[in-house]
Amino acid sequence: MLLFIDLKLLAEQIKATSLLEWISVSFGVASVLFARKNNVLLYPTGIIGILTSGFLLIDAKLYAETLLSAYYLVMSIYGWAIWNNQSTSGASKISRSSAKEQKITWAIAILGWGFLYFMLTTFTDSDVPIVDAFVSSTAWAGMWLLAKRKLENWIWLNVSNLIAIPLLFHKELILISFLTIFLFIVAIFGYFDWKKELDQPNAKLKTV
Repeated sequence: MLLFIDLKLLAEQIKATSLLEWISVSFGVASVLFARKNNVLLYPTGIIGILTSGFLLIDAKLYAETLLSAYYLVMSIYGWAIWNNQSTSGASKISRSSAKEQKITWAIAILGWGFLYFMLTTFTDSDVPIVDAFVSSTAWAGMWLLAKRKLENWIWLNVSNLIAIPLLFHKELILISFLTIFLFIVAIFGYFDWKKELDQPNAKLKTV
């Protein structure tokens, strides 16, 4: 019965999906697929997806989510710049996180969790502030690592996806939850694709 209800909700959401939302989802999916292939096109496609979703979030009066999208936009611009930076200060190839970068990543996740929990409990009527804040803060950490072209970005992003999936089902956001399952699967392949390329000493850099 639950499966039947979920499929019914999914069908209803698909019918109600606007053209702008389809564009946003399509570019979001394209961005993740490009990321899996270690292709810098993930950033321009991702930026289009973020901007189009921003209009949808504002229209829905989801201002907190809009601010999160603004963070993703900034990190996408930053990541695009340093992926194309061929100097030693750039991120022209895949690498593993250093000990310092791991500490920064944990700091982003933990401090971000606390900050978002405070914001959600203080300024919103969220009924799932702990889980919602965790999903966002781990995604923040993953986005920072992605901008640095670090292999571990996939782990952090999938921790976020793993918790987001049941949360989205709980909120009956069926279409988005199925999309997140798809992104979770792609991220698993992305990790192993990046690891394989990282283990190849003469792997070619993929750029625009």
